[in-house]
Amino acid sequence: MDINTKKLKKNAFRVTKHRGLTASRVRVPGGHLEAKYLGMIQDIAEIYGNGLVHMTTRQGFEIPGIRFADIPKVNEMLQPIIDGLGINQKVSGQGYPAAGTRNITACVGNQVCPYACYDTSGFAQRIEKAIFPNDLHVKVALTGCPNDCAKVRMHDFGIMGMTMPQYDKERCVSCGACVKACSKKSVGALGTVNYKVVKDAGKCIGCGECVLHCPTGAWTRSHEKYYRLTLFGRTGKKNPRLGEDFIKWADEASIIKIIGNTYAYVEKYIDRSAPGGKEHIGYIVDRTGFEEFKKWALQDVELPVQAEVYTPLYWQGVTY
Repeated sequence: MDINTKKLKKNAFRVTKHRGLTASRVRVPGGHLEAKYLGMIQDIAEIYGNGLVHMTTRQGFEIPGIRFADIPKVNEMLQPIIDGLGINQKVSGQGYPAAGTRNITACVGNQVCPYACYDTSGFAQRIEKAIFPNDLHVKVALTGCPNDCAKVRMHDFGIMGMTMPQYDKERCVSCGACVKACSKKSVGALGTVNYKVVKDAGKCIGCGECVLHCPTGAWTRSHEKYYRLTLFGRTGKKNPRLGEDFIKWADEASIIKIIGNTYAYVEKYIDRSAPGGKEHIGYIVDRTGFEEFKKWALQDVELPVQAEVYTPLYWQGVTY
């Protein structure tokens, strides 16, 4: 194969099983884009590809059947998409500068879903600005509520939307709708004492079911946005596992800072002899110990007073 495959992959093109042909990867941070960009992707597929487009599991697009010689032309056609989606880039017209940090995925968020506690796509795009491009293999996913439609616990960083429900007892008519909803659809954090609603704050997961089911507006969502941050879930051959809770009631700025701090931690401890020079963060934490990771992750982080940090953390999972 007369092509520098390392350079190819760093430019977000895939090595395929078809000799002389590659596939362009188009990242879509947060999974949200204007429909006009779909037409641009179609044009690339029909002019330089084989007419097909694959929608990836990470909410991006892959355009197969592109000849190596056509990569510069494809990159030129990608430029309006890169600009429109606000993806960081070193040199205009030359495609993406790296393919290590994966596309940041997100559920549809509160722009559409009544259960979502925040704008997932907007937060995903802010994280994109902070961490991309980077060669380190990191996966981040966001979901709007504890329903976790985005399966964030299977990622290095899982960000789950929460609300801290505000209760106005003067509007409450003791109908019990919120208690029933919390019991049937959530974790049973609400109960009644003398016909008045009481909340077990330690049990509450911030889902907002009480808000959705209250007929009088006695429960409302908090103005502040809060998040549950989970760590180092993964798939793969060796030891797949779900992410564990790290912080409950975290804020946006702290999460972005923690992710950035983790990149510095990985640069310090990564095993460069691993295949492809890549090592999953979870394996690094297993090697250094969680407390060493936590020291790096929380450096200069100012958490909200409500935040609860879980420590120590232990991961389960299947081991082969």
